[in-house]
Amino acid sequence: MTLQSAKSKVNGARDKIVVITGPTASGKTGVSIEVAKSLNPRGEIVYADSAAVYRRLDIGTAKPSIEEMREVPHHLIDVCDIGDDFNAEIYSKMAADAVNKILKAGKVPIITGGTGLYIKALVHGLFQSPEDNEGIREELLMELDKKGLDALFSELKGVDRKSAEIINPNDKTRIVRALEIYRLTGRPASKIRENHAFKEKAFDPLYIGLKMDRKLLYRRIEDRVDNMIDSGIVNEVKEILNKGYSHGCRSLNTIGYKEIVSHVAGEIDLETAIGLIKRNTRRLAKRQITWFKNIKGISWFEYPYNLPMILKKINLFLN
Repeated sequence: MTLQSAKSKVNGARDKIVVITGPTASGKTGVSIEVAKSLNPRGEIVYADSAAVYRRLDIGTAKPSIEEMREVPHHLIDVCDIGDDFNAEIYSKMAADAVNKILKAGKVPIITGGTGLYIKALVHGLFQSPEDNEGIREELLMELDKKGLDALFSELKGVDRKSAEIINPNDKTRIVRALEIYRLTGRPASKIRENHAFKEKAFDPLYIGLKMDRKLLYRRIEDRVDNMIDSGIVNEVKEILNKGYSHGCRSLNTIGYKEIVSHVAGEIDLETAIGLIKRNTRRLAKRQITWFKNIKGISWFEYPYNLPMILKKINLFLN
């Protein structure tokens, strides 16, 4: 493979990138590292994970090990503080910079992760949603206080089922925003996104999807959670809170951390917290599967993954 083929500049074509994705615990990091090492020129990994961007959130985010990052350069890990407000727009700009630097060095960018919105933001850009409406927002927040988040999420499912399928039922910010858009425009946010079409791509992606039997995936999720507990995530959270970070930090509202924060605060016992992490992670995996199934042209590989076939697919794409 040559630099020319990796960058795909023939006839002004967009730069080619490889995207390796799938649900949590499906083995994306391991496969990506093997792919990066096997390519010539070698690849570098750009992480697409909404929790791995935060420093100090280590045990609960399943970040690559120091040894793995020595083997293959990784980007977009530990790029912001726990108290920072990180989002898809910030990610898309930082990730695009990383991708362009990798291409300039004559290597292959491999986008790896399960945060579908981040991947979409990098490849297609973000659609321009309607301006905030303070009156509607305040009305929704009052309803939130009165009825609770479950009631608002049920309303969202009734008016915008596609958005409800990919939004975490505990994600207050996105639930309120989706309902705000609906009440402001009379149209589901998901429909507005579809009409945006995302036709103008910044890069030309090859999507590699990793999947496995659902029972096996759930077993791997449970094993991962048990390992998080054994590795000391409770102490990690205590140390974070002792440094003065608020329980309400957006970063600490991610699965695995919000449940342990509740435990440390004395709201639930550890056994309950572990059960909630496992349940919420299974639900996350289901939402991720739904999201990625909607990507046109994705090439799915079933566990155990056939690395030679994956590499053949990538090399044909790059060349």
